Order: sequence, then C-alpha cells, then structure tokens
Amino acid sequence: MTGPVPSGPPRVDPRRVHALIVGVERYDAGSGWDLPGPARDAVAFHRLLRAAGVPGDRLRLHLAPLPSYAPGVRYEPADSATLRRVLVEELPDAQGDILWVWWGGHGVLDRTGHLRLFCANASTADKLGIDLDTALARYAGDAVPGFAEQLWIVDACETFEEDLAFREQLPADALPVGRRNLAHRQILLRAAGRGRAAANDPARGTGLFSEILLALLAERAAVLPAPPDPEELFPAVRTRIAALREAGRTLQHPEILLRSPWRTEDLPPADPPPGPRPASPLQRAVEALVAYPLMQDPTERQTVVGALDPHVTATLSRHPRARTDAAGILNGLSRYHPDALWDLFDAVVSVDDDPDRKNELHTALRDVASSARRPRGRR
Repeated sequence: MTGPVPSGPPRVDPRRVHALIVGVERYDAGSGWDLPGPARDAVAFHRLLRAAGVPGDRLRLHLAPLPSYAPGVRYEPADSATLRRVLVEELPDAQGDILWVWWGGHGVLDRTGHLRLFCANASTADKLGIDLDTALARYAGDAVPGFAEQLWIVDACETFEEDLAFREQLPADALPVGRRNLAHRQILLRAAGRGRAAANDPARGTGLFSEILLALLAERAAVLPAPPDPEELFPAVRTRIAALREAGRTLQHPEILLRSPWRTEDLPPADPPPGPRPASPLQRAVEALVAYPLMQDPTERQTVVGALDPHVTATLSRHPRARTDAAGILNGLSRYHPDALWDLFDAVVSVDDDPDRKNELHTALRDVASSARRPRGRR
C-alpha cells in the first residue's frame, strides 16, 4: 500500500539558491538624496531567505545605510564598481538554480526607456548606477549558464530623465550581454511604473512597495526559498497598492513582466476597473498645488517649504521634479503633520493669492486633512 502523494511544489535545495540584495540609502550626491528605508528593507529580505535555509555565503548583501541605521549584519559596499563586478563576474560563475535580486534605492527611466538604478557613489556630476535592462539581458543569455529561475524585485522610482533636468548626462552603464538563449525564466516586478515615483515612508524607514512584498513573502514562507507563483503573488501586490492609491498614499502602478522560453508578457491587474476612477484626495491636492506657477521654480518652491516648521520639513520626502515633490510634501504632511497642511496653504497664498487657485487648493487640502491617517506600525 502506497502512502499519500505529497502536495505542493517540490522543495528546492537552499544551497542552490543565490541572491543579490541591495539597499542604498546614502549617496555621494549629498543629503538631498538621502532615502531612509532601502537598507532596512534589504536586511528584512535577507532575513527571510536565511530563515528559509539559504546559507549566508549564497546571499550577497550590499548596503549604503544612513548613519541612523545599524543593520546588525555583515554587508558589502553598494558602489557601482562593486555591484558591476558582482553582476558581471561573480554571480555568473556561481553554481545555482535560483537567483533572487532585490534592489531598493533611487532610480530614473532614461531617454532610451532603460531603468537606471543609482549606486551609492552616484554624485550630481556623475550619476553612476546599473542599467537594469542590460542586466536582465545578460542574465537571460549564455553569459550566465546557471540560474534557470530568476525573480527580480526593484523598488525604485521610474521618473523620466528629461523631467529631472539633470545638468550632466547619465553615463553609459550598460552591462555586457552574451548570446540569447531559451535557458532562463525571469520574473520582474518593478514598484513604480513608467514615469512614476515609488513612494517611501521616511519616518518608518520603509518603501511602501517593499513593505507589501515583505509581508506577502512572509505569508508564503512555506514556499521559500523558491519563488512564489507569480500569477498568485503579483495580483495580491497590485491589489494592496491599489488600496494605498485609494487612500491617497501613493500614485504608483507596479509593473510585472514574465519572460520564459514559453511566454513573454505583462500580467494584467487582478481586477481591472470598468472605467476611470475619481481622483483621490492626494491626487486632487497635487493638481491644485502644481497649478501654481511658483511650484515649477525650485527656488520659489523651496521658499514655500522653508516657511514651514523645520521639524516638519526634516521629515518630508523631496524631489527635483515639481509634481513628484508636491506629492512627497503633501503625503508627508497629511500622514504625520496634518495641521501643517494649513501652514503650507498660508505660505502658498502669501506668494500667489489668485482666488480660483486659492479656493481649489483650500478645498483639496480640506479633503486631504479629513482623510489623513496616522501611521501604524508594521504588521
């Protein structure tokens, strides 16, 4: 008499699993680029894979944490030379079946449509990073003989390069690519969506997308270290992000790509809406704020923000692009300092008291204030 047939996917050998885990919070460009959260999220992901039995020497953890965060685990630098060496030389020689790549930090969509992920040594004059698209191409060909199964998770902005008005052009960051073949299955999840910013919670030190992924992966710990079923996982991601959009906490739309010998496609949302939805309070407030001409000028914009309490402005997520900056300012104020929304209103109308813009901004800020939610701890 035979025993019961085991259910569920076969267990993988954790020794055949490798990961590149990157979290960049601090950049050579200076404190204006500080991004509290990616190093913390990277360490949390590292712990998930360790708990799933993956040996420590299979996990390449590269961080650039802010001084306020002590990771409590050994890590390597996150500069461009180190990460390029890992991607081009070290990982391709590793003996493994499954590759996880986790990357959190600043990013930009360049003029060719490639996502550039900035490294810790990126400066305002030399924005060094990794070209994600050529990295994916390298790992989809004969330059990487192993890692038939790959899951890439990227929590970074995809703001258009031209919208950031960089004084210096982005340097060439392409990785060498070999001959294409049909030996790999790649799953890619990008947090922001084309032309959008990825929301970050500086007070709690996490990316909203990363927090959702970490929670969903923890719920699926029995499957790890194998990647979960993407067609079950990714609709759950999009559903939770959609809830945050409805609450006015973010504007991002994650993008999901499956690439294998059998298919290459984007997964659709779990429940496509039947038609356009009304703007959230945050969206309306962003529109009302950027309607002011002063918001398009970085100096005037800073004058307005400078009128707020310094203890408030120290917690705000700032960005050189006007719309993204407005979203970060309003999101930070509504969540942590809702009373300061009216200080912002006073500062704006003291510079430009156009009655139509003033009335729309007042109404929009009132709606944001009424829907504001205080932050809660991680579940």
